[in-house]
Amino acid sequence: MSEHTTRPSVEHPDQGTAVVAKRVDSGTADTDEITDLARAAGYTVMGAVTQSRRADAALQLGEGKAEELATLVESTGAETVIFDNRLGPYQTYNLGQLLPEGVEVMDRFTLILEIFGQRAQTRKAQLQVELAELRYELPRAEAKTSLAKRDEHPGFMGLGEYDESRERDIKAQISRINDELERIERTEEQRRERRRDSGFDLVALAGYTNAGKSTLLRQLATDLEVDENEDRHPDLDATAESQDRLFTTLGTTTRRADIEPRDVLVTDTVGFISDLPHWLVESFKSTLDSVYRADLVLLVVDVSEPIDEIHEKLVTSHDTLYERNEAPIVTVLNKIDRVSEDELDEKREALSALAPAPVAVSAHEGDNVEALLERIDTELPDWERERLVLPMTEDTMSVVSWIHDHANVEDVTYGDDVVVDFKARPAVISRARDRASELRTAEV
Repeated sequence: MSEHTTRPSVEHPDQGTAVVAKRVDSGTADTDEITDLARAAGYTVMGAVTQSRRADAALQLGEGKAEELATLVESTGAETVIFDNRLGPYQTYNLGQLLPEGVEVMDRFTLILEIFGQRAQTRKAQLQVELAELRYELPRAEAKTSLAKRDEHPGFMGLGEYDESRERDIKAQISRINDELERIERTEEQRRERRRDSGFDLVALAGYTNAGKSTLLRQLATDLEVDENEDRHPDLDATAESQDRLFTTLGTTTRRADIEPRDVLVTDTVGFISDLPHWLVESFKSTLDSVYRADLVLLVVDVSEPIDEIHEKLVTSHDTLYERNEAPIVTVLNKIDRVSEDELDEKREALSALAPAPVAVSAHEGDNVEALLERIDTELPDWERERLVLPMTEDTMSVVSWIHDHANVEDVTYGDDVVVDFKARPAVISRARDRASELRTAEV
C-alpha cells in the first residue's frame, strides 16, 4: 500500500524547496508532522511520497518507490529530500546516487538538529545543539572506524577516507561541551535557589510542541519579565513569543505570574516531540532541568487532537517527567475553543487515569485562566505563618521592608520592639529569622 501526493506550500521558503518521504511497516503513513517540521525549518514542501512495507536495507523505500521519489524530485525541482525515517549512512549515500545531482538527503533527526541550530540564541542552547550533532555523528564515525580496522569496504562506500582521529575528536568535544553545560547548570541552579530564598515559587510549563505553552505563558504573565541572565526583573514586555510553529521556544523563557499574594515565576521550555531518540533527549536534558527542579509542573496538551494521540503523548510525557521530577504535575487541557463541550467531557473521561483532575483552558481566548491560577496557588507549597519580634535599631525598617517585599504581611505593631505578623514560604521565614537574629546581635 502506498500513496503519492503533491502539495505545494510557500509558508517558509527561506531554505529552498523540499519533498518529504515516509515509510511505515503497516497502515497509512502520515506526513503531517514531518511537513510541519520541514516548514518550521524554512523549507517549501513541494510534495510527499509514502510507502507501507518493510524497510529496504539499501534505500529505506522499495526500489520502485525510490525511483518514484526521484521522478517527483525532478519534476518539482526540489532541492532537498527529507525522510521522516531514520536513515543510515549507507541508505543516505544510495539515495543520493539515485536522486538528481545536487539534491540533499536528510532524515528526521538531521532536520530537527537544523531547526535547533536556527533557533539557538543563548550559549546554552548553542552548546546543546552542538552536543546533539556530535552524538548523532559519533556512531557513524565509530562504524567507519570499525570497518576500516577490519580492512572492509575501504573508504566506506565512497563517503570519505578513513580518519582515525575523527572519532577521538568527537569524544573530546562531547566531553568539553558536557563540562561547560555542567558549569552553566550550576550557575542556573544557584539562580533558582536565590529566587526561592527571595520567596519565589517556580512553575514550569511542559508538553509537546504546538500545545500552546508559550501562549499560555503570555496569559499567566504580569507586566514583568525575568531576564535569565539577571536576578532582577526589568520592566519589559511580558509577552513570550507564541507562533503556530514547532520549536518556537528552544531556550527557556521565564515570566512572573500574577498570583496574589505569591511571587511565582513560570518558565516555558522546549517542547517535546514524538519519536525522539535517547541521544537527542539526553543532549537537551540541561534545558529540561528547569522542569525537573520546579515546585510545580503544568503539563500542557492540545485537547483538540485525537484522543489516541493525546493519550500517547501523556504517557510519554509522564515517562519523561517522572524519571527525575518530584514536583506535582497538573495537566492543562488547552485549546478548548476548538472542541465542543461534549467532546471535551468525553476526552476528560477517557484521560481520567492519566489526568485525574485536569484544568481545561483556552490560552488563545483566555478562557478559564483564572481557574488555572487558583489551581497553581493550591498545588504550590503552603505558606507558613510567622510572628517576629524585632528590636528597634537603625536597620530594623529595612528588615521590615524586606519582609513586605517577600511575604504577605498581615500586621505590624510599633513600640519598644517591632512585631511583624506575616505568611511566607519556609525559605523566606528562615531568612527573616536570620535577619532578626542579626539585628539582635548588632544591638548587643
